[in-house]
Amino acid sequence: MNSDFSKPQRESAFGIIVMAAHTAFKIGKATFFFIVYAFIKMGPAYTTYALLGIGIIIVLCIIFSYLWYLKFTFFLDKEKQEFVVNKGILNRDQVIIQLDKIQQVNINQNLLQKMIGVYGLKIDTAGASGEEVSIKAIDEVSAYNLKEHLLKGKAAAIDQSDILIEKDALIEQIPFLKISSWTLFKVGLTSNYGQSLTVILVFFMYTVQEARHIMDIFELDKGYVKSTVLGLATLFSVAVIVVIFLMVLLFINLIRTFYKYFQLEVSHHKNSLLLSSGVIAKKNTLINPNKVQITKHSQNYFQKKLNLLNISLKQAHFGESKKGKEMQGNTLEIVGCDAIERDQLLKMILGQVPISGKTFAPDWRFLNLPIFFKLVLPVAIFLIVAFNVQEVKPYIGFAAAYFLIGIFMISISYRRHRIAVDQDFIIKTSGIWDISKEVIVPHKIQAITASQYPWHKSVDVGHLCLHTAAGQIRFKYGNYSEIKKLVNFWLYQLESGNEDWM
Repeated sequence: MNSDFSKPQRESAFGIIVMAAHTAFKIGKATFFFIVYAFIKMGPAYTTYALLGIGIIIVLCIIFSYLWYLKFTFFLDKEKQEFVVNKGILNRDQVIIQLDKIQQVNINQNLLQKMIGVYGLKIDTAGASGEEVSIKAIDEVSAYNLKEHLLKGKAAAIDQSDILIEKDALIEQIPFLKISSWTLFKVGLTSNYGQSLTVILVFFMYTVQEARHIMDIFELDKGYVKSTVLGLATLFSVAVIVVIFLMVLLFINLIRTFYKYFQLEVSHHKNSLLLSSGVIAKKNTLINPNKVQITKHSQNYFQKKLNLLNISLKQAHFGESKKGKEMQGNTLEIVGCDAIERDQLLKMILGQVPISGKTFAPDWRFLNLPIFFKLVLPVAIFLIVAFNVQEVKPYIGFAAAYFLIGIFMISISYRRHRIAVDQDFIIKTSGIWDISKEVIVPHKIQAITASQYPWHKSVDVGHLCLHTAAGQIRFKYGNYSEIKKLVNFWLYQLESGNEDWM
């Protein structure tokens, strides 16, 4: 591939294979049960037609991929400092990215790309659509060459020998943070329970839905299947079922953790941070620390005992959030750090370790709305139903337990809801189980909103919202007079300072 990116050029020809496989996989996933049904219901005489249909689909995928390959071009406009991508077969699209808006460049390989010897390159920006530009097949030298152009904002050609040296230096960079398999094992056991629970529920719902299709295909008696399942369920006590569920939850959590963060390493590469991870082939992500808007680190009770922390680096985004993978979105996560590694990373991103300044706590009225809408109102409705429906009445004890647990959790949320303000940093603390601290510097603030309900004027209570390019940081039910002083202080810093937010 030509390294002079000032001229329009295509992907590697191997991109046809990658695109065809990707398209065929999506079609196969959508029509899997239809294909199974066709092979089971059709007699041997129709098998040939079914295989012919699959062959036609594969040929169409190849034709589509070839046309996409012909129409997909990209180049660097050195005068306007823009990266231009033209794509689309019938509907032509042109994506223009300003080089100074590029936040990170990902160079990675999936299994197919590794087999045929090409790389995938994805460009992450703070674009309004929240989408990233993806080049599915590019050779190794060109990938690192293009990465240098995009991150440095240069459009001049770079000598290939320099790029090979640069690529080797990038790969051989000694990481200052390296997460071991044992650390990942501890992370998998102590975090992301909610996400894994969601995965289990989605999988269960999907399995139930597809099981109905299978029963229709094989013409199984649904009543018999239902009675069999219920009969098996009676063999296990509730305690055993709960234990099995928790074991499955932890197992899935471990699998997800190792899949996302296996061999996670962070190293300092010139003026950028290099994050690499991967099970089969490593995926490299380069980000500019100056473009990190919010730095967040969190820790729960078990992680505190094990000296583990999870760090999130939030970059600028506008519009809807992306549906990309963990290391390819606007939020990069680094799991399993200890306190020393956290401070080292924060120092690289923020210039120094954040110092907690004056801490502001919310008024007790913070408790009112959560207690009423999340506890009093639901429990009152449940009690009304319970006293009028005899079948529900035996479960009144659960309502009492729900109310007590809710009071305990809301009180923890109240005690953790704090904001600390220093000359150089703003630190927002929150959480019930996972206690998180979000750190921003004042010059990253895009807008400030201070609000107050009419019925809170007499008690001088109000709310604060700091708007950044990576999201909002809210402090609720604080002293409104103090909030206004903070707003004036930050506005003065923004007006008198000359630092860029990106």
